[in-house]
Amino acid sequence: MKQHDYTISFCDKCAFENNSVFRFLTRDETDRLNFEKDFRRYKRGDILYHEGNRISGFYCINSGIIKVFKTGVDGKEQIIRFARKGEIIAYRSVLSNEPACTSAKVIEDSQVCFIPSELLIQFVKTNAAFAFEVVKLTCHELAEANSYITDIAQKTVRERVAEVLLSLVNDFGLDDQNYLRISLTREELANIVGTATESVIRLLSEFKSDRLI
Repeated sequence: MKQHDYTISFCDKCAFENNSVFRFLTRDETDRLNFEKDFRRYKRGDILYHEGNRISGFYCINSGIIKVFKTGVDGKEQIIRFARKGEIIAYRSVLSNEPACTSAKVIEDSQVCFIPSELLIQFVKTNAAFAFEVVKLTCHELAEANSYITDIAQKTVRERVAEVLLSLVNDFGLDDQNYLRISLTREELANIVGTATESVIRLLSEFKSDRLI
């Protein structure tokens, strides 16, 4: 459950340390962001927002990992991405003034800044450098979505599982025991790949037998 906290992360320091879009804000804009944001703590399993709901702002991740996903008609999740420190989520729904197109769930205890919609809209309207970075971010996410669609259409499930594992290692790294530094269930892994959990379990067993993992 959300907890408000008074140990607030300052946006200017956070923006430059994490190379986020907010580094393009002016001093006055950064001060306003610091004043109007809501700094929150979430526990693993907490939901930030639900797909289809109207949201009054967007989120910047200060620490932890957030799972961003869509839900199919059969109730099965399709994981879109994992948001980490310095990244923003739900901003596209704010800009389009539409209900949230995804849901977001905490998979590692997180500190998150909630930023009111009107701030993003005003910054985009008045700060060309910031607006350009937001456009670039949107284009990057669209390119990733296009790549995923191509993978689904042209690659085997085995190839997709292998690719996802390599991507997770690249993004999160391994600990001293060669385990991923992100805790995922087999079902969540299947929800990234876009296949049945049973298929992922079988392929992981094959990879282990082949000494690939």
